[in-house]
Amino acid sequence: MCSRDSRSPSAVLRAAVLASALWFGAGPAWARVEVGADAGSAEVTVGCMYPMSGRAAIYGRDSTAGIRLALADLAAGVLGPKPPKLRVIVEDDRSKAAFAVRMAEDFVRQDKARFFCGMVSSGVAQAVSGVARAHKVILVGTDHASSRLTIDALHRYYFRVTNDSWASNAAGARYLAGLQRETGWRRIAFIGPDYDYGHASWNDLRESFGMLGVTAEVVGEFWPRLYEPDYSAYISALIEAKPDIVVTALWGGDFLAFLRQAASTSFFDHIQLANFDTGGNYEVMVALGDNPPPGLILSARHHNNWPDTARNHKFVADFHALEGRYPTYAAAGAYAGIMAIASAVMATGPGASVDAMVDVLEGLRLSQPKDPEGFTSYIDRTTHQMVQPLAIGRVVPNTDFPPAKVMLGDWRVYPAEDLVPPPDVVRRRRAALGGDQ
Repeated sequence: MCSRDSRSPSAVLRAAVLASALWFGAGPAWARVEVGADAGSAEVTVGCMYPMSGRAAIYGRDSTAGIRLALADLAAGVLGPKPPKLRVIVEDDRSKAAFAVRMAEDFVRQDKARFFCGMVSSGVAQAVSGVARAHKVILVGTDHASSRLTIDALHRYYFRVTNDSWASNAAGARYLAGLQRETGWRRIAFIGPDYDYGHASWNDLRESFGMLGVTAEVVGEFWPRLYEPDYSAYISALIEAKPDIVVTALWGGDFLAFLRQAASTSFFDHIQLANFDTGGNYEVMVALGDNPPPGLILSARHHNNWPDTARNHKFVADFHALEGRYPTYAAAGAYAGIMAIASAVMATGPGASVDAMVDVLEGLRLSQPKDPEGFTSYIDRTTHQMVQPLAIGRVVPNTDFPPAKVMLGDWRVYPAEDLVPPPDVVRRRRAALGGDQ
């Protein structure tokens, strides 16, 4: 694998996490930003909510850059001549549900927004989804991932354009099934944030195991709070449980903190760590330095080096030209969200009813940077979830995206159609919750 640094993995990770923070930067204090058409000339207003401060701020900043790239591509005619005049407002939701709800209400009443977009926290997205439903405003999710929003509690006005926890863990279950055939692993543990996304991820993985006939002994489930600063007790408990595989739904700064703290222990001596939804994000690659822990199995909702297509190369290069650095997956999600909204407006006309735009989105096919050659992403009518292939990889040396010294490789790619929840799963989960679709 990588040439080994003379320092310990924990020391390298500490230095790399600091370098990552310096590279991505904390950013200035955030104020409301408007891009695209101005209020006087706009045909449609879109209210976007992202965290612009704290551990998750990089996702908000990259999402804003992704929105700018989408607007530039629309102006260049990517979707055709005469693109809609979109006014896109970006506000800091501070990762707080109550704050985001007030913000969404203001978008509707003061700005006359017809679409919401964004949100990183699934808890925040669930709260704003209620506002969207009440006001019949279309919500296009670009960065949160709990499958409860699309499988259990879907409503007519909610859509998502990036992988959800079902798709990521359906692919992860297939990866682990293949690994079990190869290595015979038997013991598994899970650690994830103690809110909806973490619990949905674990439930989705276990349900996918059952569908595939994967048998394993669950030797531990651990639920730290979101933005937990100290994982030492959890790491000790995981080591003591002696799993072969630990699957985690920790993300962003939480995942980096867990990696750094685990690398200073014996955790990686006998345990492989898998993160199928967010672990392969570019900020993680930067933080791993050139001496990553062994046994990492990772994926993310977009990769700078997969698929190896002209479309993905252009997106990554355009982002780098705009920002002077390489994108996290959040940029591709926000880009897709604006493209989906523009597609609906172009197909119906800006003055069309919300129901007409919903009908377009339910059948939408949308080419995205993460699409392999010969495949076009599409929205599943039953779940309003974008259907896409997913690639899972291992950490390999790669200096094409500095300051990262590693990227993912040794890919295993899972077809999009295999990652759609079966109809019986959707019916059962909606019946249990009383979903309306």
